Amino acid sequence: MCGIVAYIGHREAYPVVLKGLKRLEYRGYDSAGVAIINDGLRVYKKKDKVAALEEYASSYDMRSPIAIGHTRWATHGEPCDRNAHPHVSSDGKLSMVHNGIIENYVQLKQELVNQGHVFQSDTDTEVLLHFIEEIKKQNQCPLEEALRIALKRVVGAYVIVLIDEDNPDTLIAARKGSPLVIGVGKGEHFLASDASPIVEYTKEVVYVNDYEIAIIKADELILKNISNERQTPYIQKLDIELAAIEKGGYAHFMLKEIFEQPQTIFDSLRGRLDAKKGTLTMGGIREYAETLSNAKRIIIVACGTSWHAGLVAEYMIEELCRIPVEVEYASEFRYRNPVVGPGDVIIAISQSGETADTLVAIEAAKEKGAIILGVCNVVGSSIARLSHAGAYTHAGPEIGVASTKAFTAQLAVLCLVGLKIAAEKGSVTAQRFQHLLDELDQVPEKVATALKLDDQVQKIAAKYKDARDFLYLGRGYNFPVALEGALKLKEISYIHAEGYPAAEMKHGPIALVDENLPVVIVATKDSYYEKVVSNIQEIKARKGKVIAVVTEGDQTIPPMADDVIFVPSADELVAPIISVIPLQLLAYHIGVMKGFDVDKPRNLAKSVTVE
Repeated sequence: MCGIVAYIGHREAYPVVLKGLKRLEYRGYDSAGVAIINDGLRVYKKKDKVAALEEYASSYDMRSPIAIGHTRWATHGEPCDRNAHPHVSSDGKLSMVHNGIIENYVQLKQELVNQGHVFQSDTDTEVLLHFIEEIKKQNQCPLEEALRIALKRVVGAYVIVLIDEDNPDTLIAARKGSPLVIGVGKGEHFLASDASPIVEYTKEVVYVNDYEIAIIKADELILKNISNERQTPYIQKLDIELAAIEKGGYAHFMLKEIFEQPQTIFDSLRGRLDAKKGTLTMGGIREYAETLSNAKRIIIVACGTSWHAGLVAEYMIEELCRIPVEVEYASEFRYRNPVVGPGDVIIAISQSGETADTLVAIEAAKEKGAIILGVCNVVGSSIARLSHAGAYTHAGPEIGVASTKAFTAQLAVLCLVGLKIAAEKGSVTAQRFQHLLDELDQVPEKVATALKLDDQVQKIAAKYKDARDFLYLGRGYNFPVALEGALKLKEISYIHAEGYPAAEMKHGPIALVDENLPVVIVATKDSYYEKVVSNIQEIKARKGKVIAVVTEGDQTIPPMADDVIFVPSADELVAPIISVIPLQLLAYHIGVMKGFDVDKPRNLAKSVTVE
């Protein structure tokens, strides 16, 4: 995974690309580099974050109207200067940045070694660049044609951007399976892995499709498919503002995004939910509403935090719609030859809309006749375009690697989808339907109330920040919340944490309980409440430390717990959107107290666009 930025036009390119790399650093931060044309091709790259590149390049003349840049998350080869992008061809004339994985690079590399090529890095990217160079030399053809021939041989996923010393007025790019956005300005073009580096300069963008090649000059954009046929660029308007990708006075993007949730949840409901009128409008699934209500089963595919949202949705949809639901890791679903066919509905959940495993999973299901419903956050993303129907979450750009506001927005939208299917099917009473509309309508305000617990959660974080392990427990709708809380803690504090159904504690995890183990129990008032009380008593009997998230007014659990966090009362179907808030805050504060960069946790990248 990585972030790619490129520019060609009337500005100085390097400052534009450098600022763009900083905005994309959440996608990868093992190393960074740029290539410019200034009295020949010049490449500058350094291990570590973009700041290291900035310092390194500060002593050089970086003036150029054209540049490509890259921030890397290592797949092939350790993080180091020589493995950093951009890479350079044998003759020193070409340079390239790449996001993705070339699966047959070993075979290509051996062929090139036999032809005399010498490699300076361990990356698949350098192999692809040398392969393009070799084709160009052997066929005496333009770079664009050499690229087209090379990509017909390549197996894998890629976005690549090429710069050529002999053609300093042209960038060439291609895409398959990884995102590429081209910003269209007046006498200039911007290229990036997502829109965040572009929005400052233009709101007009083109999303490049799979198997398309772009030939870009300052005042011209040509799109062709891999068969060399011209394509008409479809220009779209960005709907994000510059302020959405800046910290806005917060210490970290993660904290900003946690505190944005009352607004982002409201935005996910706005225009869809009208509790006063008792109506629910889902334009993105209108055409397929009957198909969804008649589905024989629903399969939810997702990864990471989105998978946890899918688990909550499983409970919601089965309760409301009485349709069997399975929740699959996309990374497993894509490989195990699942039984899928006409009549099945696949719900694909992804914040970025570019998650590689999820994309491949739904492509395979679509080929077998399943209906694909996409739930993602990024307009124009690959999953959105591949789906038959769907709904955007409208959470806005999420820069922090550990997902927060995207998760709660996904839950809100999935609840709306479940309610819409149930209304279409007639599987929910009018009274229950109206009650849940009212409950959802109140969620943004209740989340705002939960955020007022920040100071209290910070004190609890200080108390437990040095723990080596955490256990998170929940039952029913709160079990996926426990999983999500444990994941957040692991991601940004590097503390080992596990989430379990509370009833499973006696089947193994209780062996871990002692006076040193903090146990976070999500125990809001629901149909499982009495059972969870029993679980707490079992933990206390073994001297475990209990941090309980309970409903306001609860008088049973507080005397048993070591620490208590009260959240507003809500129907158990929507309660996870509220009860996850203190778990996000707990993870954030522990990570900060331990001195870690919570926005860019080690070894992680925001958008997993490769396997």
